[in-house]
Amino acid sequence: MRKMSRERCSEQVQDFTKCCKDSGILMVVKCQKQNSALKECLTAYYNDPAFYEECKLEYLKEREKFRKPAMSTKRRLQKFPTSM
Repeated sequence: MRKMSRERCSEQVQDFTKCCKDSGILMVVKCQKQNSALKECLTAYYNDPAFYEECKLEYLKEREKFRKPAMSTKRRLQKFPTSM
């Protein structure tokens, strides 16, 4: 969810990143406006039920790839002939 929301809030992420790079140590004080805008954008996506469902479906799709066995259970349980 975090990755997808950051992609959708890319403009705010870029603004905040640029401000932090330009400000150096004083970024805590100077970048409050950009930080607030970024938090607001991310929070809007985190609280959106449609976005949550979209992320959940994508996660389940990805998880399914890793849960599929390389070899079927029936074939794994078969006894293979040994070489003599």
